Amino acid sequence: MYLLAEALPAVRRWRIPFTRDQLFLLMAALNEYLLAVEIYLAHSISGTIRPDEWIPIVVGPVAGTLLALAGLAHRRNHGLSVWLAVPTYLASIAVGLLGAWFHVYRAVLPFAPAGERVNLGLLVWGPPVIAPLTFALVGVFGLSALWIEDPPDSGTLALPRGFRVHLPFSKTRAYFFWVSLGMLATLLSSVLDHAHTDFSNPWLWVPTTAGVLGTVAPLIMGFLDAPSRSDIVTYAASMVLILFVGVVGVVLHVRTNLVVDGAVVGERFIRGAPLLAPMLFADIATFGLLVLLDSDERGRR
Repeated sequence: MYLLAEALPAVRRWRIPFTRDQLFLLMAALNEYLLAVEIYLAHSISGTIRPDEWIPIVVGPVAGTLLALAGLAHRRNHGLSVWLAVPTYLASIAVGLLGAWFHVYRAVLPFAPAGERVNLGLLVWGPPVIAPLTFALVGVFGLSALWIEDPPDSGTLALPRGFRVHLPFSKTRAYFFWVSLGMLATLLSSVLDHAHTDFSNPWLWVPTTAGVLGTVAPLIMGFLDAPSRSDIVTYAASMVLILFVGVVGVVLHVRTNLVVDGAVVGERFIRGAPLLAPMLFADIATFGLLVLLDSDERGRR
């Protein structure tokens, strides 16, 4: 089903050089690069990056390069794409889970004396527990996009050597659920980050509201077997709005980090408002918009 064309029939006349899953793969590659930059800035706050903190910084560009090659090859050489992408996505998931454990260990203090382990202050001011899971989410998105659904919207994935896996719902609906989960993680990260200021600035409630909308809208779409035109338009409008919120957030974070006369001080961009964090809203919203593209991927074989 081509959901965007169901809502806007004129879209069928557009020539898109990439399939939906190819765009997911290329977006995943771009995310690996951006995550490496964001994590480098975050880990630079202490002044010294420890050896284990270099893992995502190094893995990001390497994974991004391999995934870009896999995405470009996905249409003409699906086998090569799979061989490049599967271990890379699994490595990305492993890095995300490992990073989450490191952050939990340092922020929640699971082995501290009783009464000194979990408290709100540690969750707010300690290393962000949810942030590393973004690596894992990128890996899940990529693995979901890697396998062809044949026939379209059937929930049946065609694997190598003739194997087939039957999902309880279509690939499109699975994408909606993953977008909802990704937006929920972004919302929680935003709330914990903005809690540093006690939400003293009323504008900080804008991304919170947008995150709630971005979590609920794709979740509802995932439960609909046949969304109506109004459902699709409402969902697309919410994703565009959240994308705009993310871009505006980057601008506001840049302005916050500038000194009075507008001069750029590198230290403020490292220790101040995280520069790329708001773009995660725009990033997940872009994934959400890509879900609306044509689900028929069989022609790429």
